[in-house]
Amino acid sequence: MSEKTISNLAVPAPSTSIFQNRFVQRIMLSAVLLQTGIWVRNFAILLFVMDKTNNDPFAVSLISVVEFAPIFIFSFIGGTFADRWRPKNTMVWCDLLSALSVFVVLLTIIFGKWQAVFFVTLLSAIFSQFSQPSAMKLFKRHLSADQLQTGMAMFQTIMAIFMIIGPVLGTFVYQTFGIHFAIGVMGLMFLLSAGALFFLPPDQTTEKEEQTTDVWQEMLAGFRYVWSNKVLKTVGGTFVISGLAVGVIQPLSIFIVLERLGLPKENVQWLLMANGAAMLIGGGMVMKLAGKMSPQKLLAIGFFASALSVGGIGLSTEFILTVAFEFLNGLFFPCIYTGINTLILQTSEEAFIGRVNGVLSPLFMGAMVIMMSLAGWLKSQFSLLIIFETAALLFLVGMLLLVPIFNASTVRK
Repeated sequence: MSEKTISNLAVPAPSTSIFQNRFVQRIMLSAVLLQTGIWVRNFAILLFVMDKTNNDPFAVSLISVVEFAPIFIFSFIGGTFADRWRPKNTMVWCDLLSALSVFVVLLTIIFGKWQAVFFVTLLSAIFSQFSQPSAMKLFKRHLSADQLQTGMAMFQTIMAIFMIIGPVLGTFVYQTFGIHFAIGVMGLMFLLSAGALFFLPPDQTTEKEEQTTDVWQEMLAGFRYVWSNKVLKTVGGTFVISGLAVGVIQPLSIFIVLERLGLPKENVQWLLMANGAAMLIGGGMVMKLAGKMSPQKLLAIGFFASALSVGGIGLSTEFILTVAFEFLNGLFFPCIYTGINTLILQTSEEAFIGRVNGVLSPLFMGAMVIMMSLAGWLKSQFSLLIIFETAALLFLVGMLLLVPIFNASTVRK
């Protein structure tokens, strides 16, 4: 069977409702299960480590290190192997291995080595670098071009829901049942996710799956592929710009409450809730806009809204006004998430999706981590107003970078 025939069989006709697509139903179920496990993991381990170390800042920061470090180390490696391996099988095995690692760590903790909790986050973060690009390949394979943007918006909506309920869920599980039960829930969620993915349509086999090059050659080919594509290079630039902006404002947001608003630090929860609720609404809004607007323009709108809201947060000294700007920021964040991922999927050939994701993701994360490490020093040198207005300017620069590719063709088979 030819590759073209396989492609025609795998991708539904545009008229097919995305909500009736069995692939979408099953991969979204997997996403819900994984998000449940991830948020229970994040907050249970955070609270457990704080209890064990008496709120030691180094131990708490180590949680973030083991979560983000694999993105630098394994993102491109995982993307390269995701392009070599069958995506469905890769995702199933990653979830199974994550579940196995969780239960091994649980036994270790039961026998007295509580520090093993760090490995729960580390190992699941590593496996996700192989699983995530495989999921994007499946979206490319099983959805038509005009459904990709809706699919990404649905994915982002699930993330927004868990940004609201995840912290409450994770805290409740840990405080009510303890760390052993919480880790057991993580393992169970990974197992159930693997079960949901097992019933996805089988991976299609083509002549191109026979590998004729080694891994290093394929890695270099991935870099060349991104560098030779104007749209992907532009997306890389926006990744760096947005990473710089997010990295400097994220650790300093608490000081907006303390210094600009003059309120106790506990009031930051209302800003987070407003942002999360708006993201949920924004996800639904983007789903309705999907197909009516190019991902480039959707992304540009997201950057403009971020510039406006971050600038407003920096200027505001009124609580209600700051909450309103946080709501605006969350409302249009799905435009950024959906626009970027749709651009990657539409612009990249299926054979390169993993490597494209592996090249671009570290650009955002690297820029963000660099600015996070400098945020404290920057605050000692400049006012919050200057820092937030600079971040707003960076978002505007990101928007302007997109203007030359507004009319660029992005759809690739």
